[in-house]
Amino acid sequence: MKLQTRRRLYLREAFVMFIFARLAVRLIAPARIFAWVDRPVQRPSRFSGDEVGWINWAIDTVSANSPRNDLCLPRALAVHAMLRRRGIASRLCLAVAREQQELAGHAWVEVDDHTIIGDTGGDRFTRIAEFGVPRTV
Repeated sequence: MKLQTRRRLYLREAFVMFIFARLAVRLIAPARIFAWVDRPVQRPSRFSGDEVGWINWAIDTVSANSPRNDLCLPRALAVHAMLRRRGIASRLCLAVAREQQELAGHAWVEVDDHTIIGDTGGDRFTRIAEFGVPRTV
């Protein structure tokens, strides 16, 4: 497959998944969203870093053109859905931090022990939930 064709396919899929994820965050109850995220992958497959890299690039490109700034959860949901379509097991992580008198939330996706999209926030955020593949210690 040509490079330009591959880019176009990933960008189209990322755009659709990102729009669906943003709508889901606004319209669907969080319990239903996270129940879907927590389901195991039906047909697990071995993956190459190439697939994960393309997915990361596509979501970053699509979300960079979004006018809103609070995108970590929709981005994480979109990446999780794209990985899931390819049979790649991933873990969606949620964390919180106190900023002055308010709470701030953050979400990111991990495959194995590598952060795929977003960052862990270092020591600033405290991980409160994980959905998807159980963490191995």
